[in-house]
Amino acid sequence: MATLDTQILVIGSGAGGAVTAARLAESGHHVTVAEEGPWVEADAFEPFSLGEMVAKYRHHGASLALGNPNIAYAEGRCVGGSTEINSGLFPRLPDDLAADWATRYAIDEFSPDLLGRYATGIEADLGVSTLPGAPPPSSAALERGATKLGWRNVEFARAFRYDTEGRGTKQTMSRTMLPRARAAGAAILPDCAVRRLVRRGDRVVAATARRRVPGGGVERLTIRADHYVVCGGAVQTPALLQRSGIRRNVGAGLRMHPMIKIAARFPHPVDHGDVPMHRVTEFGLDLTIGGSASRRGMVAVALADTGLPFDDALADWENICLYYAAIRSEGRGRVLAVPGLPSPVVTYRLTDADLSRLARGLVHLGELLLAAGAVELHPSVLGGPVVRSLDEMGAWWDGVTRGRANLMTVHLTSSVRMGEDRRSTGADSFGRVWGCANLRVNDASLLPDAPGVNPQAAVMAIAARNCDHFLSEARP
Repeated sequence: MATLDTQILVIGSGAGGAVTAARLAESGHHVTVAEEGPWVEADAFEPFSLGEMVAKYRHHGASLALGNPNIAYAEGRCVGGSTEINSGLFPRLPDDLAADWATRYAIDEFSPDLLGRYATGIEADLGVSTLPGAPPPSSAALERGATKLGWRNVEFARAFRYDTEGRGTKQTMSRTMLPRARAAGAAILPDCAVRRLVRRGDRVVAATARRRVPGGGVERLTIRADHYVVCGGAVQTPALLQRSGIRRNVGAGLRMHPMIKIAARFPHPVDHGDVPMHRVTEFGLDLTIGGSASRRGMVAVALADTGLPFDDALADWENICLYYAAIRSEGRGRVLAVPGLPSPVVTYRLTDADLSRLARGLVHLGELLLAAGAVELHPSVLGGPVVRSLDEMGAWWDGVTRGRANLMTVHLTSSVRMGEDRRSTGADSFGRVWGCANLRVNDASLLPDAPGVNPQAAVMAIAARNCDHFLSEARP
């Protein structure tokens, strides 16, 4: 068994882990990043392609939260984590929500002004901006439909940098924070899966890992550090803590944004290379309408969700784009590491009110798409009728049931909540795990509730804040 010594071990290289590695390495600390997945060059595959899913997604994109109904979800498993596979949309955590969380969960130093300053710095680092020109047809459809209905809508900024000709490059962690961390002396270990943290008293003294080596072999590795920061995301972080015997308020309280989709056919071709930037905000954070990636395979899966014949529609797939209605769920889930199983078991229970909101969201989404000029709508509801006019949409209300709705999500949070009330949180206000003096969490697990928007911007701002708090207590 090999042994490696470092000052700070960061486990996971996504939004939280990459920020942590960069800021702590640049402060003069010796940082090692252990990433379970491989290093895949950002331009190696077309975005949202099958090749990318095989190379960069956990379980090749086929992860599932068990429940009634089940909810499919996606996790990145590569250097850079989910920032390598998401759309790059970068809305800030809403100020009123930050203020509410600070009070409700007793989070210290969590004011909207403070978070806003960190968000501004992160946005400058990544080059977050809106499109320099007109939106593509798939996004313009959202804006057009919402405007016709008198609904509020907005173009979300994205973590993209644009050249003088308007061509954008997504600012993933493998392109931004991780190169900064390496330039400051951090070591990044891809294909290195940390399986357990070893504790003595109130301190972690080692991490045991398995690392793939050239030639296909696997070596066992012990990593010893002064400090450990777990950044594996809302599923993998609590699973690691549980495997290490840390279970109090860890894994329970998982939150997500369940999504229900429509495959909308237009009388003209639409773009399929990107995710629409516009979002409908008419209904607040509890119900958001937006667009999804719409590659041919994704369109086929969406059309198949009805269980009805779809050959004719698929033959016209270049005219089809996918859109969703997402809710802030009242339901909760759980992440459970089960001995003998290689992956944790994830469960989620939607409430009846959640199903009602999803049905409402589906109907509103249908209204918007017809207003935008769509000629045919295929809902992600088993047996859900294909709709071509408003008067055909009534059947959708009763169709969104536990047995018929096909749901998915890409946003998971809240499995190791932060705050000062030890009865309901797994970590303090700055991510330090209760009962472990040198162990912190710094990822989406800390968010105490679903934010109603893509959480990447919030995760990165909070991670930077937590790093500064750590640096105020520890010196290199």
